[in-house]
Amino acid sequence: MSRTFDLRAQMNDIAEAPGKTWFFELAAGVIDAGRCIQCGACVAACPSDSIGIGSKGLPALVKMCTGCSLCWDFCPRGGLRYEATWPEEVVIDAGLGPVISGESVRVHLGLERASYTARVREPIPGVQDGGFVSALLIGLIEAGHIDGALVARPSATEQWKGEAFIARTAEDVVASAGSFYNQTMALAHLDVAGRGLPDQPRLALVGTPCEIQGLRALQARRWSWGKSHPEAVVLTVALLCTKSFDYTGLMLTELRDQRGVDLDDVARVDILHGKLMVDAHDGSRLVEEPIRDFHGASLKGCDECADFLGHAADLSVGSVGSADGYSSVIVRTEAGESAFAAISDRLDLRPVDRPEALEKLENMDKKTAFASLRRPFDPDAPMFIDYAEHVLNYAGTDREPVWISGSNA
Repeated sequence: MSRTFDLRAQMNDIAEAPGKTWFFELAAGVIDAGRCIQCGACVAACPSDSIGIGSKGLPALVKMCTGCSLCWDFCPRGGLRYEATWPEEVVIDAGLGPVISGESVRVHLGLERASYTARVREPIPGVQDGGFVSALLIGLIEAGHIDGALVARPSATEQWKGEAFIARTAEDVVASAGSFYNQTMALAHLDVAGRGLPDQPRLALVGTPCEIQGLRALQARRWSWGKSHPEAVVLTVALLCTKSFDYTGLMLTELRDQRGVDLDDVARVDILHGKLMVDAHDGSRLVEEPIRDFHGASLKGCDECADFLGHAADLSVGSVGSADGYSSVIVRTEAGESAFAAISDRLDLRPVDRPEALEKLENMDKKTAFASLRRPFDPDAPMFIDYAEHVLNYAGTDREPVWISGSNA
């Protein structure tokens, strides 16, 4: 058995028949099939740095593929059984934590040490909901607990498009505040060289649950990742997420072209109470419609995700379950607990307002995912799925591999 196949056998804990999975198979099974969630895990996993971001904002080959199979293995819509990255789900009393106590509420929010409704006491310009994430990052950077945070900031060239960025100062964090509803290929930006960071930086990652899944898998397998450094991430913050959108489809086609919204007039875009809302600089509301009206602009691969709550993260944060102007915060791990405690004196806190709302949306998300997945959902199964098994599961469906040469470039 070659070293490549021996490596894959170790990663899967099962013997596999010799064979290689190439990037063009990832392209057929995920990218050209319209299932790419733009997390960037394949770029980060490539040990030869052969994968980059193409002109369409999707993964593309930038030099020869070696057939190592790792781009396939670590793709949450390909070979990665994303639910296997979740810790064992032990339910702990909500509302009981290191800062406050309250009524004990039993809800299934995954591995949980505490949960809160929170907002920052001193408002931070430009933040949405309770400002928790911005306050967290600023506090950790100022205290020297982290050297920076991989976040999304506004693109300098495309209005209301988020792009991946490593914030190193409080000013950087404030400039990146607010929400963007497109993916940024975040994990493709784990090359920390030339970013003004220490030789062994400590970073936080703020991202969608699928990005956290990919990172956790990369961190669990200590191989060589080329220029990427997933080990640099010491804290993960998952943003509660039911789906992400294609930037062109949402901002340009749906809002600008179909609804006549001038993007120069937009001051805020938010999804709240099942509606997409767009506000102008003068405070007027330009759009308020059910999010289902924009389903055509969402990423098809998001339908297969049963991880609304970001189970693999250290902290999960979102607006669901809390009053307007507040954030719901789920503390999942020791790292998350330490980070939370470091900035708790900056926050107004109480037990999470409506934990049942979190559970309800989590269950709805799972229902959609189980109807869309074409493979068994099994957190206890091996972390990696062979390409041939994937083809068998998806053949003959609307998500089967599509062979379009060069379509992802």
